[in-house]
Amino acid sequence: MTGTTLGTSPYRSYVYAYPHKTAYRPLAGHPGGRPLLSDLWAAERKDALSLYLHIPFCEVRCGFCNLFTRIGAPEELTTRYLDALDRQATAVRDALGDDGPVRFASAAFGGGTPTFLTAGELERLCDIAEKRMGADLGAVPLSVETSPSTATADRLAVLADRGTTRISIGVQSFVDAEARAAVRPQHRSEVEAALGRIREARIPVLNIDLIYGIEGQTEDTWRTSLDAALAWSPEELYLYPLYVRPLTGLGRLGTGAEGPDAAWDEQRLRLYRAGRDHLLAHGYEQVSMRMFRRVDAPPAGPDDYACQTDGMIGLGCGARSYTSSLHYSFDYAVEMREIRGIIDGFTTTTDFSRAEVGRYVDGGEARRRHLLQSLLQAEGMRSAEYRERFGSDPYEDFPAELELFAARGWLDDSGSGGSASGRSVSARPVSARSASGRSVAGRSAAPDLLRLSPEGLAHSDALGPELFSPAVRAAMAAYEAK
Repeated sequence: MTGTTLGTSPYRSYVYAYPHKTAYRPLAGHPGGRPLLSDLWAAERKDALSLYLHIPFCEVRCGFCNLFTRIGAPEELTTRYLDALDRQATAVRDALGDDGPVRFASAAFGGGTPTFLTAGELERLCDIAEKRMGADLGAVPLSVETSPSTATADRLAVLADRGTTRISIGVQSFVDAEARAAVRPQHRSEVEAALGRIREARIPVLNIDLIYGIEGQTEDTWRTSLDAALAWSPEELYLYPLYVRPLTGLGRLGTGAEGPDAAWDEQRLRLYRAGRDHLLAHGYEQVSMRMFRRVDAPPAGPDDYACQTDGMIGLGCGARSYTSSLHYSFDYAVEMREIRGIIDGFTTTTDFSRAEVGRYVDGGEARRRHLLQSLLQAEGMRSAEYRERFGSDPYEDFPAELELFAARGWLDDSGSGGSASGRSVSARPVSARSASGRSVAGRSAAPDLLRLSPEGLAHSDALGPELFSPAVRAAMAAYEAK
């Protein structure tokens, strides 16, 4: 569809959703103005939705963090925020209507730090999800984010009792000096105590987040953090490369150069490979560039939600919602004063019946999103599924991009049916036809399975942005950070 201009850095951007939030714009200026949620959802399938509740509060703000969150919540702000969340949930559930089945197949509480809330406030949060939205938290996968200082026994007991199947804790490093370098005030003893409390709560899946590329980090200290995490036998581990973004604490300190930094890129890539290989050697399988799952981990619960095709309902001022034609949210900011203003505005809102900020998604953007979100998973994408949904072939829709990926060695041509990491991540059958049965430029048959090689997974943060459309790139470039 378009030509490509791939940069040299393997760390261009972490792509977890498309279109990117910096491509969103106020919908009041769009023809037709702010659309009614009831109109947006009227023709959508609602039998396998994902529900996300966003809590924009943290006890501290880490130096690398550009998430929509503020430090602390003075003057009963959490109460006012939950009151607004309750009003929003009521309005959104009314907009979904009752003409057809409305069912949530998965749920998550994120932030910020959801466990910044007290145990009683967490009970209320769960009530909003269940009593207002109709989500059955005890019957679907429920993931909740936490931090070492807020993973207290009383909060964890509430989450376990209300059906939480996965708890994700941001540790980042078990080395105190590295935590300080990332402007994350914590001590390993506090982290270990929190992990002990999580295991005592018997929530089925524990995920530990770690970061590589911190100033002063070496392969030895990285191994120290990996082994400290492995001592808890977490069902999942996420390995994140450090990014230094504008308006963050590290950004203000001048840590990390603007533009390409070959030495830092080399450090991060070296540590990524060391971490990947260490986890694969210790009984984990690679699910994506960042995610690793223990091979004997129990399933978190029934999960029939597919991010490529199913809708998402986001509640809270930092959450996004996805329909087939519009992705929408509230305003986004990184700077603390701006965030406080947006949260204050959210807490005083009485009418949540319309979408405020977002971006419309046409057929071409839907194709890009499907390919991007599928390709960045180690199991890849079956061309037949793409053809069935869109009536076209990915190699016809994205010849330049896939040609470039193949030339870089980022596409797997082994035809083995396993994952790019060498371990199977899917029990679904794969065609015996070789993935190399056709060059990207064209032969008689497209590969049945389009999947990244190990090098492709390693370069996911360069590959993902290459699939952005020119219009989305232009919108992102015009975005004024605040």
